[in-house]
Amino acid sequence: MVLRNQVEWALHCCSILAAMPDQEVSTRDLAAFHGVPKEYLSKALQALSRAGLVEGSLGKTGGYRLARKPEAITFLDIVQAVEGKRRSFECSEIRQNNPCLPEDFKVKGVCAVARVMYDADEAWRAHLRSVTLADLGKNLQRDVPVEILADSRQWFVRT
Repeated sequence: MVLRNQVEWALHCCSILAAMPDQEVSTRDLAAFHGVPKEYLSKALQALSRAGLVEGSLGKTGGYRLARKPEAITFLDIVQAVEGKRRSFECSEIRQNNPCLPEDFKVKGVCAVARVMYDADEAWRAHLRSVTLADLGKNLQRDVPVEILADSRQWFVRT
């Protein structure tokens, strides 16, 4: 499965918004900070807004902020806002094309292949559901030098 790059962008932008709870951050600044096209990032942020994860305001001083606390937003929320809630695997029931099946044989239940794939998809979703933006913030504080985190926040304040 390959997720669109807007998922990565949305996750990174939400981590910035979580670190800047008292400030709205513009699409222009988020795009410049991450080096991504503003027009495409805007679509990801609009998807987050439609899902109720961020709130946006228009105008010269407008921008985005989280609509909920970082503890209440999971990675799965963000992924599904951008990608949708469809399963990553679609069974097309090719097993029914088996030329060895008798004419009156009725295939029953979920395909064994689909069952494995659905279980894998749910395990992936369960993991994403278990990680919040607050968890990400803790990981960043552990992994990124404090000076870089502070400089990054200040970059948004100055722009």
